[in-house]
Amino acid sequence: MTRLLIMFCFFATTLACKTDNKQNSSTDSSISNTSTSLSTSENNELTAAERIANAHGYKKWKDVKEISFTFNVDRGENHFERSWTWQPQKKYVVSAISKDSIYMYTRTNMDSTSIAVDKSFVNDKFWLLVPFQLVWDEGTTISEPVKAIAPISKVELNQITLTYTGDGGYTPSDAYDIFYDDNFMIKEWVFRKGNIAEPSMITTFENYEDYGGIKIAKDHKTPEGDFNLYFSNIKIKK
Repeated sequence: MTRLLIMFCFFATTLACKTDNKQNSSTDSSISNTSTSLSTSENNELTAAERIANAHGYKKWKDVKEISFTFNVDRGENHFERSWTWQPQKKYVVSAISKDSIYMYTRTNMDSTSIAVDKSFVNDKFWLLVPFQLVWDEGTTISEPVKAIAPISKVELNQITLTYTGDGGYTPSDAYDIFYDDNFMIKEWVFRKGNIAEPSMITTFENYEDYGGIKIAKDHKTPEGDFNLYFSNIKIKK
């Protein structure tokens, strides 16, 4: 009981930024590794979302047996972190790691405590692997790409808008304006909670690192420079 209480206190800590994911874990298609082939349109051309996923190494995901990472947030002098190990091919096992304990659960069979922890996992995984979530997630609409001025760099990039439906999930109806270059690498995004018109948060995608063909942006900074959401201790086993 004490162990569960420790874990609940650890993972109930939330951020003032976007902390919940839009898709219910029971329908999270990212837990399936049965295929990494992307659907194509009738004229056999990949969509912008598919091209973004491929540019970030989506074809390598089928080989991933385990991924571990630490989700960090620095806001001013305050630091927050939580660590995860995920085995997507082995009954979708997730290990939540704090300084005091390890809590392991299976995403296909969760109780109330697991769900509380899973909300944090889904959020952190979304930040880490959003290029893949573009093709994993159901209940979404993705706009046609347009040219637009990126909000932080003020340079012209390509933009698509990812919108989640109002049905189900941890935080339904959220929207993301995703800015990417001509190589289909994400450079910035705007999060709009509940699909409101004004931005809820704007961050960069920077400090990319290649993990056996899977490219991950390790830093997400706000324009003001007083906030950095970043990943450390990233390890991928194939």
